[in-house]
Amino acid sequence: MLEVCDLTIHHAEQRLVGPLSFSVGAGHVHTIMGPSGSGKSTILNWMIGETNNSFRYSGALLLEGEPVLDLPVEQRRIGILFQDDLLFPHMSVGRNLAFALPNSIIGVSARRQRVDEMLEHIGLSGFHQRDPASLSGGQRARVSVARALIAEPRAVLLDEPFSKLDSTLRTQFRTFVFEWIARQAIPAILVTHDSDDTPESGALTMLTRD
Repeated sequence: MLEVCDLTIHHAEQRLVGPLSFSVGAGHVHTIMGPSGSGKSTILNWMIGETNNSFRYSGALLLEGEPVLDLPVEQRRIGILFQDDLLFPHMSVGRNLAFALPNSIIGVSARRQRVDEMLEHIGLSGFHQRDPASLSGGQRARVSVARALIAEPRAVLLDEPFSKLDSTLRTQFRTFVFEWIARQAIPAILVTHDSDDTPESGALTMLTRD
């Protein structure tokens, strides 16, 4: 479970967010929706430790009942999926996934097997040596999700990952992501300005811009 407790964010002496509290269970998606400038992405940045000195933050973030804000970013194990897939262009598909593997998976054969299993799960078996530039938009989107989840995060954040896709691909990718999160049984937070991107079930927090 992921818990946000009494989060408040101020900017230029004005309150931007909060106080905000909610919890997200394993396999569920909590949506934060609001217009540009309402603080949606600022909340995600706070969660992953990318804070800005021009903002003032208060509140707590718990994962599985444990506070994580004092942990180094790499120890929080919070994955994030952005609007852009951010695949490394100089690496093959397989190497992109292998780069994200946790250090607990040791040995070349074990790491290769984990990558191959992930490619099979996303329907891209045999794409290990493919260059990212050779992939279709839908294939790149699936690889980006796989790279976020192969790291075995304790939670995943979705920063408007569907907004740049065409309508058909957007619907397919949205379904793929939500089903994957449910199967992996990890809590997720989606930020969006579009009500069409919200899951059919799950809690919703609305933000406004003053």
